[in-house]
Amino acid sequence: MSLQNIDPNIVTKATGWLSEIYDPATRKAVQDMMNNHTTELIDSFYRNLEFGTGGLRGIMGAGTNRMNKYTVGTATQGLANYIKKTFPGSEEIRAVIAFDSRNQSPYFARIAAEVLAANGIKVFLFDSLRPTPELSFAVRKLKCHTGIVVTASHNPKEYNGYKVYWSDGGQLVPPHDKNVIAEVQKIASVEDVKFSGKEDNIEIIGEEIDKAYLATLKSLSLSPEIIRKQQDLKIVYTAIHGTGYKLVPEALKKFGFNNVITVKEQMEPDGNFPTVVSPNPEEKAAMQMALDLAQKEKADIILATDPDADRVGMGVRDNAGNYILLNGNQSASLLIYYLLSQWKAKGKLTGKEFIAKTIVTSELLKDIADSFEVETFDVLTGFKYIAEVIRENEGKKQFIGGGEESYGYLIGDAVRDKDAVASCAMLCETAAWAREQGLSMYQMLIDIYHEYGFYLEELVSITKKGKSGAEEIQQMMADYRSNPPKEINGIKVVKIKDYLIQKEQHVSSGEVKPINLPKSDVLQFFLEGGSKITVRPSGTEPKIKFYFGVKGQLQDKAKFEEVNRKMREKLEEMIDAMKLR
Repeated sequence: MSLQNIDPNIVTKATGWLSEIYDPATRKAVQDMMNNHTTELIDSFYRNLEFGTGGLRGIMGAGTNRMNKYTVGTATQGLANYIKKTFPGSEEIRAVIAFDSRNQSPYFARIAAEVLAANGIKVFLFDSLRPTPELSFAVRKLKCHTGIVVTASHNPKEYNGYKVYWSDGGQLVPPHDKNVIAEVQKIASVEDVKFSGKEDNIEIIGEEIDKAYLATLKSLSLSPEIIRKQQDLKIVYTAIHGTGYKLVPEALKKFGFNNVITVKEQMEPDGNFPTVVSPNPEEKAAMQMALDLAQKEKADIILATDPDADRVGMGVRDNAGNYILLNGNQSASLLIYYLLSQWKAKGKLTGKEFIAKTIVTSELLKDIADSFEVETFDVLTGFKYIAEVIRENEGKKQFIGGGEESYGYLIGDAVRDKDAVASCAMLCETAAWAREQGLSMYQMLIDIYHEYGFYLEELVSITKKGKSGAEEIQQMMADYRSNPPKEINGIKVVKIKDYLIQKEQHVSSGEVKPINLPKSDVLQFFLEGGSKITVRPSGTEPKIKFYFGVKGQLQDKAKFEEVNRKMREKLEEMIDAMKLR
């Protein structure tokens, strides 16, 4: 494809990056794309990176749609402008910045720090890589107005990203996210970005925040006496080359667990993630080395954290002694059941407590909370909305814990984002509590299904890369809205929720009710019998996601495998009916 056949706006934007205001390496990369790689040129310049559910995220390289010095600098300048407008009377505006193990993360963090400092903002910069939840903790601990962590979470190695936090320690939510973007869009040229100046505004921090963070996590423990009895619980842990390598083992030690075995090959931070295709604990391949080590060591529990240590995957032994990986809904259900059981046992439930989950997370969490007479808040996908609910209820209600199906959980409110460090420790405490009762985590999950109903969920993600992929995803959503399915696998659709127009429609009666959540490009189809399908484009990856959920009854625990097989067949039939594979 020649330049003449490309959208002239793209060519104009790319040509602007040949100016001498950009560094020689950037100019060379753009010229090479214009001469030899026009498809890459289109993907690099067809749009500007925007804040999604996880902030700024993209492939590293030259261009407006890439993570580089200039997009990071421009985003940070826009943030600085917005922060200064929002807090005009503040004697000192403060920010804290952390970064993960990805390639160029320290570089991007330093750029962000220098831009904020040049704008007269006091910056606390971590001395080396740290977990994302510690950044959230530090925002509140240091009384900062904003925070930044440079990470692309569990994305492939070519990605990096940039999450922005508000003064409450949660990620940006409306209107702040859109307002920051508006400020970024006002920046006409990178010459408007203050890349240097006032270096004395930057203060390096590190171990003192680690100590405060770990002490806060230790205070979450509900069963120290049980841990003392079960301190030999055999735990296999892998950091998958990420930031959990140091603080997860330290947190487990602080809680009292002394039998932690690490996957040594994956404990070295490395942005190339050499032992995995993708550093995502949601994928079995990423946890294979941990599974192998657990088999060798006969471990009780397996834990794996993603590069910025906000998500955790868990493996347990089934009744036959084989290791299986639990999904995010199952881990969250075990965690919430344990937390609520212990809060009740210790007389801590007063009627003013709540949990929170996202709309795509299993309804089992709500069923569990209902049984303890604890309120459940349903929020849009993205942990920032759980943080928002916590902030809105401060002083009125107490947050116990919450989670989302994508392997993110939070205990307590000192951190305002998903926290794999705390979750690893608390999941091990849950396992110790189960073992004290003569149960494995697997058996405890079966008990929960027996008591509350058997929920089974599966996520199907379809990747559509680049500009054409984004357009294809938009068209798929438009088609579902204009021609929604009347039945799926022979089961009638009885209710449709459209979060973009904020309306819930009952198909048979035509009755329409409002949805009291912010607008979001999400559709949910509710079927007869309790099955549910949610469709949404990802806010952080070039994917459209389909969340399938079915519910059944487990009246006889001895028939768990049989019921599980039948429900799995039903799930697969629904997926096939949607023609997604």
